[in-house]
Amino acid sequence: MSTATEMTAVQSDMTPAQLGSKFARWGLALFLLGLIVGFIPILHYMLGAIAGDVGPAFLKNMTLWWGCPAVLMEYALKTGGLGMVAIGLCHLFFPRAGGTAPVSGGERVAPLLCLGGLIGALVYAAVGYVVFNSIWPNFYFEHVETGKDVWLAGQGIGIAFYVLGIGIAVGGIWDRLLNPDTAVAAIPAHAGD
Repeated sequence: MSTATEMTAVQSDMTPAQLGSKFARWGLALFLLGLIVGFIPILHYMLGAIAGDVGPAFLKNMTLWWGCPAVLMEYALKTGGLGMVAIGLCHLFFPRAGGTAPVSGGERVAPLLCLGGLIGALVYAAVGYVVFNSIWPNFYFEHVETGKDVWLAGQGIGIAFYVLGIGIAVGGIWDRLLNPDTAVAAIPAHAGD
């Protein structure tokens, strides 16, 4: 049996507990990555203050998250990671509550959509910042709407993949909550019960 066949067999037999564990582990990793990315704004503000290049154009354009390019992804990673942990814990809870409804194909793909969406948005934000800064110098801090719009749209696409993954996962959980008889009927009878 080839490795690809083994992986397909394992993936098609995924239990809610395995799915929940995957969501919880990856979500916790993304949350921790968000904490690390959270230090970028602090470093950014410190370096800007030391350099003394905080001019009127920057201050005029300043809002809570526009002050540093990393803040949007920091929040997306932290919030997204915690969302994945919550979804994972829901899936881990079902076997203990008596439900073992099978995991659908969409549910198996959902953690990959979430992980890929947030990591993709993070990479796009970092690489895009450098690339767009070479196209539109100082686009982030000056009033260059096109640069900001293109840069934010790419991150938005990654975040949309995350939202799609969460939507699929929540749909699976919702189905289990609405159809508890299906989940309970899937439990194999134990000898001696």
